[in-house]
Formats: sequence, structure tokens, C-alpha cells
Amino acid sequence: MSNRCDTVLAVFRQIEPVIILQQLASALFDTALQMVVKDRCANATDTGTDISTEDSRQKAMSDFYMTYNLITKLTPILPALLLARLGDRGWRKVPIVTPLIGYLLSRLTLLLVIVLHGPLQAMWAGAALHGLAGGFCSYWAGVMALVSLGSTAKDRSKVMMRVELLYGTAGLVGSLVSGHLFQLYSSIGQGTVLVSVSTLLYLVCLVYSLLLLQVKQVPDKEESCGLMGNGTGDVPAAPPPGGSNKVNLALLFAGGVLYDVAVGGAMEILVTFEMKEPLNWNATQVGYGNAAGFVIFLTSFLGVMVMSRCVSDVTLILIGMLSFGFGIYFMAFVTATYMFYLARSLMLFALIPMPTIRSLLSQQVQGSSYGITLISLQVAFKVASLAYTPAYTKIYQSSLDWFPGFIFTLSSVITVLGTIPISMVGCRLIQRRRYERIQGD
Repeated sequence: MSNRCDTVLAVFRQIEPVIILQQLASALFDTALQMVVKDRCANATDTGTDISTEDSRQKAMSDFYMTYNLITKLTPILPALLLARLGDRGWRKVPIVTPLIGYLLSRLTLLLVIVLHGPLQAMWAGAALHGLAGGFCSYWAGVMALVSLGSTAKDRSKVMMRVELLYGTAGLVGSLVSGHLFQLYSSIGQGTVLVSVSTLLYLVCLVYSLLLLQVKQVPDKEESCGLMGNGTGDVPAAPPPGGSNKVNLALLFAGGVLYDVAVGGAMEILVTFEMKEPLNWNATQVGYGNAAGFVIFLTSFLGVMVMSRCVSDVTLILIGMLSFGFGIYFMAFVTATYMFYLARSLMLFALIPMPTIRSLLSQQVQGSSYGITLISLQVAFKVASLAYTPAYTKIYQSSLDWFPGFIFTLSSVITVLGTIPISMVGCRLIQRRRYERIQGD
């Protein structure tokens, strides 16, 4: 009996329950915010201008999201770097717990906006609180640092993909129920129940992280051996010559940033595109659409499990990038709900690149630098978003009359460009393996 209790307690001290609780709460919040923005922007633009009501509504929504996303991405940069530094000095839970406080305050802000019928712009203050606490930038880097510490270099790609699977599964469940919860009647205001549940889950997640989460480090003799050369887990026997690690780091950063621009920009516009005719989704359809995005976590995980046995990590990244590129190109021509799901089905492996890139990056540094390395990648994403968020928004608004899906074709092109530095990493790894064989002989 004592052994069983110890086993259960050990499970509850791991990072996985935090990931599940946080993502369940986040999925509920995303649907709530999307529907509140739609309702407020519809009320604000129905009283007429020279342009069509539909276009004015789309521009009001995209303008709100542009400001909201910029605040969310700009404010965490410095706090996330400071939190990562604390994490690398031994305070591993700080980069996770602090952002959860920001999440809780942000969700409370939306609840107050609904209950008190406050202005939608108050959500910008909530986004600022979220960002100043480190935001997702710090939270996810902190999670990945703990995962890296708790896994060997050989198994790290699979472990990180398993974490992504849990994240996606929780998001899938949360999205499926979110639309139904939003429509539950409340005398205070529609969406109150949904946001209240989301806020409560964040509170539970915060308390759990403070009291139960435990940092565990697995000794890894291979971690200083450099980048894995192939998908079978072979690890170089010596550090690569000529400082090639730095070049590989730069190439992986470049490929990751380009892919993040393509995915991040497209997904930001997609939440507005779903509210446009001919789709014009309600809360339930929004929840199901978000759930379709989280199914990709499952298919990406299965893809890694199957394909990692026969292809390299670099090839996995390229497969994932091309999967997203084809899917988002098809999204440009979506005019009905069933076509949306067809486009999503083409993105089966779109979640493979990022965890695999993080895994490769983590193998270039010592365990004491995991936090700062991974947070540097997240900060690079945030800096890039300061350019692509307003650019995508303005391009989308200017193309509403002639081709609303043009922005998705642009993402497809950027995805293809992102495959170039990743392919260069693959070529360098082949050359290095040949060098090592010669040295071994």
C-alpha cells in the first residue's frame, strides 16, 4: 500500500498534470475570447459606414487582435529572460509558476469585462498583466527545460513530442466542450460560466505547481556529445569540429523563426477568418474548429513515433513543415466548413517541427543552459511577431475585397523558405558523420 501511494505521489509531482490543467483552461478561454470579440465588434459596427458591415466587422476584429497579440508578445520579452536566468540558477519552478499568476489575472479580466459589461479594450490590460508575468514565452520554455532535465539526449525528441501530445489532447477536450459551456444560460452574461471554469482551472493549476510539482534531473552522459546525427538515436562520440555547433544553432533558429512566422501569422488571422461569411461560425463551431487544430497534436505524435525509426530528426522537421505548407495553402480557398476540416487534415504533421527543433537545440548546450537557450528561441519568436502581426493584419484587411485567403498563401511561401536552413543543417550533419568515420578509422 505504501509503495502504491509513493507511485501515485511520484506521478502527481511530475510536470504533466500542470500541462493538462493549463491547456484545458486555455482552450476554454480562447473560445470565450473569440466569441466575446465577435459580439462586441458586431454591436460596434452594425450602425453603418460607407463600407459593408461584414468588412467593417472583420477590420474591427482584426484590429483588436492585432493590438492584443502585440501586447501579449512584446511585454513578456524582458520578464521571460529574467525568469529563465532564475531557472538556470536552480529556481526551476519560477518560470512556470510566475506566468500562471499572469494567466489567472488575465482570465479574471475577461470575467470582469463580461460581468460588468466593461469595454473590450480592457482585455489589453489583461494581456499586459499576462505578459509582465512572463506569458506563454516563459511558461513553455520553463516546461521544456524541466522536460529536458528529466530525459536523456537519446529520448528527448520523443519525450518532448509526448508532452506536445498531452498539451494537444487537453486542448482537444477543452475545445470540444467550450462552445457548449459558452451557451449555458447565466443571468450575469453569456460566457460567464465558461470563463469562470477556465479561471478556476488556472487557480487549481497554480496551487498544484506551488505545492506538488517537483524538479527531477536525469544524469545524461551523452548530453555534451553534440547534435544527434540520425533518428535512430546515434550520438556523435566527440564534439563537432570547427565550431559547427554555433552554425547549426543559427540555422535551427532561422528555420524555427521562419516557421513560427508562417504558423503564428496564419493562426492569428484564422480566428477572424472563421467569423467571416461564408463560414460565420457560432460558439459550438468555434469550439469544434479549435478542437480540429488540437487533433494535429495526436497525429504529429504518432508521426514521430513511427517515422523516427527510419528517418532523421531533420527529415522529420521538413515533413512537418511541408505538411503545414500544403494545408495552409488549401485553407486559402476554403468557402465551406467541410473544406476547413479538409485543410486541417492536410496539416497532420504540422506540430512536429517545433519540439524537434527544441530537442536539437537542447543537445547543443549543458543542462545548466537549457533555460536560457530555449527562452532565447521563444524571445526570437516574440521579436519576429512584432513585425508579422501588424503586417499580416494589414495585408488581410487590404485583401478582403479581392482574395481574403491571400494571407494563407503567403504563409505557405514562408514555410517553404523555412525548409532551406533546416536542409542545410541536414547536409552539415551528413558531412560531420563522414568526418567522424574518417577520424575513427
